[in-house]
Amino acid sequence: MDTPASDLMAALRSGNSTAPRLTWYGPDAERVELSGRVLDNWVAKTSNLLQDELDAEPGMRLRLDLPAHWKAMVWALAAWQLGLETVLDGEAADFLVTAEPASATGRYDAVIAVALPALAMRWPGELASGHLDYAAEVRSHGDVFMPHADPDPSACAIVGSDGRRHLHRDLLEGFAVAHEEGVRLHIPAGDGLEAALSNALGAWRRDGSVVLTHQDVELTDKLLAAERIHGS
Repeated sequence: MDTPASDLMAALRSGNSTAPRLTWYGPDAERVELSGRVLDNWVAKTSNLLQDELDAEPGMRLRLDLPAHWKAMVWALAAWQLGLETVLDGEAADFLVTAEPASATGRYDAVIAVALPALAMRWPGELASGHLDYAAEVRSHGDVFMPHADPDPSACAIVGSDGRRHLHRDLLEGFAVAHEEGVRLHIPAGDGLEAALSNALGAWRRDGSVVLTHQDVELTDKLLAAERIHGS
């Protein structure tokens, strides 16, 4: 059974699939641009890693301990496509996805270490036994995601900071922020991951795209013009 998240991924990889959908500006002049097709490939690979390597199933919980970043967007979309609940706080979860694995506490079926630099091919250093290196593992997984089990549209997809539970079937209606058709939306990472996710979903739902900027990146007129940021 399809959910809004899986329908969204289908829309991103079809139609004008080569158009930018997610652009990231990070520290040290880092710029990453993902078309709809490339974004879908990253999400599919991540969903396949969860399903095939970690035995993730619909209804399980994934704690996303990452800053607002393009890789955090990929992980959230992968979790929702699979039918998982994305957890943004310290509540119990089956999986932990983190950029600080050495600080991980609690019991998880798996801890996945995410190196944030775009060109990182593996985690820069030693990982504790049993921790998974996302950068080293994800590229070996398939570009197409075929779920082993249908997600439950009535299951929880995410709980907002206001305590509201958003179900998978309502993810693009209740959690996503409404935006204009075809918007090219600027999202400041400093507003946090929840705001980044809800705004990005709202933009993509309306056939738009997003430019996500790290808090150390100055939003200059040159950048605004170069990225053709418009709408709201």
